[in-house]
Amino acid sequence: MWTAVTLVIFVLYLLFLVYPIVTVLGRALFVDGKLSLDNFAGFFNNPYYSQTLANSFAVSGMATILALLVGSIMGYLFALFEFRGKTALQILIVIASMSPPFVGAYSWILLLGRNGAITNFMTSILGLPGVEIYGFGGIVLVFTLELFPLVFMYVSGALKNVDSSVLEAAASMGCTGAKRFFQILLPLMMPTVVGAALLVFMRAFADFGTPMLIGEGYRTFPVTIYQEFVSELGGNDGFAAALSIIAIVIALLVFLAQQIVANKFSFTMNSLHPIEPTPVHSWKKVLLYIFVYGVVCIAILPQCYLVYTSFLNTSGMIFVPGYSLKSYTQAFTRMGSAILNTLRIPLIGLAIVLIVGTTLSYVAIRHRNALTRLTDTLGMLPYIIPGTVLGIAFITAFNTGVGGTGFLAITGTVAIMAISFALRRLPYTVRSSEATLRQIPPTIEEAAESLGSSKLNTFLKITVPMMASGIVSGAILTWITMISELSTSVLLYTTRTRTVTVAIYTEVIRGNYGIAAALSTILMVFTVISLLLFMRVSHSKDITMS
Repeated sequence: MWTAVTLVIFVLYLLFLVYPIVTVLGRALFVDGKLSLDNFAGFFNNPYYSQTLANSFAVSGMATILALLVGSIMGYLFALFEFRGKTALQILIVIASMSPPFVGAYSWILLLGRNGAITNFMTSILGLPGVEIYGFGGIVLVFTLELFPLVFMYVSGALKNVDSSVLEAAASMGCTGAKRFFQILLPLMMPTVVGAALLVFMRAFADFGTPMLIGEGYRTFPVTIYQEFVSELGGNDGFAAALSIIAIVIALLVFLAQQIVANKFSFTMNSLHPIEPTPVHSWKKVLLYIFVYGVVCIAILPQCYLVYTSFLNTSGMIFVPGYSLKSYTQAFTRMGSAILNTLRIPLIGLAIVLIVGTTLSYVAIRHRNALTRLTDTLGMLPYIIPGTVLGIAFITAFNTGVGGTGFLAITGTVAIMAISFALRRLPYTVRSSEATLRQIPPTIEEAAESLGSSKLNTFLKITVPMMASGIVSGAILTWITMISELSTSVLLYTTRTRTVTVAIYTEVIRGNYGIAAALSTILMVFTVISLLLFMRVSHSKDITMS
């Protein structure tokens, strides 16, 4: 039975992942019906595109370094020291990471743009020159503030597996403070740090909304792919396909490099006595509060200003004195269907994730063979493939025929949106469920089967309930990332399937700042409710990843 189930999942991956990628590859390799490398040659022979790729590596690399630095220090301080407001700060940190990066970019335009609130205060009141938010520096700032929380959650999860005796031994030998962190804890957390670095780098490398809004001539690879595909002057889909294949190859190389480094530092830790946070006193306490609260305040400042802006009277890009609910009224009136789609489409995607993810995690752990290993590996590919590339692959593969006829022509439907959401976010639930399943002894299932329970009955009534915490935790994190998805949906949506993130993006482009702020606030409320539900289900005040 489980071989048949694995085969079904494998076929689904072939249909909705391998087939679209192969279709894109075919579009890139064949020009006018003939095999040709002209599309790839056009990339390598033109310095414009090689410079674009270099820009993406530069901005992603710098954002990764800064996010690792800030996130690791924050995770260390939260794990080792006790101070007021930790739970509230953790929620704020996660909110900063779960909102779409382009929303943060839009927020910083409102704050540090040429007519931003902070810019006007600095130039008009203080007589100081304004800060340039556009270009390389602005993109790095947004990525760092959006992505350091991911490092924070990974590091916090890793520190929970460190036994307190390690720190006690280090302290007895005079190794404390920063020295203890870099010489003792950082090497122990290296596999986790490398994994977090991969996630941050790929999130930054794949994002196109942020550089699209504040790049102002600083070209990045995802933006170039998007523009080549949807250009109003007649985009070259063959060349866009070639760029997509190059992006996939780069993502795979980065992923393989991460795997090699992680395996090199791989080891097992048993935490019999987890680290207990200790109080901090004197001047160290002052520095701790300044750093922790300072970082969180800067990270959450854009979201707070968005909420404030949503209650202002606005007329396009102009803020009129006074407060009202006009922006919310217009948001629900004009974008009510988008708000509904933000709940409806991810719920369909989540149902797919729960069914496929739970089943795949079970066969990957309990019935491991060549087929399950291959299927599990395929499931990780969407984790590293840029969303823009996956969107192009879906359009290329599932838009055949005239008038929507042909082989599985689902472009423009709710189905393609839900499937793309599920495919991209499935790894969250799979990995979370696998982590829980590894802690459940197989002997429990063997005992049930020895008493006459069928394999399916044992799985549904015994194993799944025991996996519930991991399944639900992964599902909630999957849900949060689904409702904030932009890079894939901006290519696949129609007027009937537009979501809040797409609506925010289009309203920002059109200059309707009030409506965009209201929609961003609504999305933030959805995120906060989901996080509170996550903490309730997981019975933990800490939000971590491992």
